[in-house]
Amino acid sequence: MAEIDNPARVFFGTELRRKRDESRLTGKELADTLGCTPQWISTMESGRKISEQSAHDLDTFFKLDGHFHRLWDLANDIELRTVLPPGFTEYAARESKASTVRMFCGLLVDGLFQTEGYAGAVVGSINGSNTSDLINNRLERQSILTQSSPPRVWLTIDEVILRRVIGDHAVMREQLTYLLTASEHQNMMLQVVPYKAGYHAGLGGSFTILGFDDGSSNAYTESAGVGTLIKQPARLSDFVVRWDLLKGHALPVAESRAMVRAAMEEL
Repeated sequence: MAEIDNPARVFFGTELRRKRDESRLTGKELADTLGCTPQWISTMESGRKISEQSAHDLDTFFKLDGHFHRLWDLANDIELRTVLPPGFTEYAARESKASTVRMFCGLLVDGLFQTEGYAGAVVGSINGSNTSDLINNRLERQSILTQSSPPRVWLTIDEVILRRVIGDHAVMREQLTYLLTASEHQNMMLQVVPYKAGYHAGLGGSFTILGFDDGSSNAYTESAGVGTLIKQPARLSDFVVRWDLLKGHALPVAESRAMVRAAMEEL
């Protein structure tokens, strides 16, 4: 999405110009009042960029009881949704209601288990804006793991995830520590598919299978930035078979945890 395409941001700019004209203020006069530059006022009025602090300042100056902040919030939400993979929003809603989560990660730790530092390194490398909001979005997902009735989780990861340093050594060490700590919970099982397994069914890509109390299931996978939520029984069965096949190559829990600890010691 080009910067100018966000309709809420464009409307923010239109409203700002309207209120400034009503108050018979030049861009420089308003800028002097708010403590910013005339160029920033022009940027906001054109709908190119806006900021939360400016939204608060405009609401205070024009006595609008949150009007500009609500527009900023809407614009921010629109931009956040455009950088999330298509299909992910629906998946996340279903993930929050799942009773079981079977997840295979082939290249990176899934956002459901990322630390803030690891998430920042991943998100910051692929998206220059909305980084903090995307990180918060990932961290908020993790609330399902600590709720009163958390889902039963089977997390299987490829050994490459343990060896690839994301961020720096400190960030990676923190991430691996988090995985070990999470795997100590009774509702979670962590396993690693080692290099020596060679080819395995997980090399076709990361995926997740969600199970629900009513006996239904959904699967989710991402490829080239596009997320796909699978509901059809025939396609679901393919993912269940993939899961069973790759689990046959995974190390037992104790050996998997030992491999994670060894990777930490090598950092």
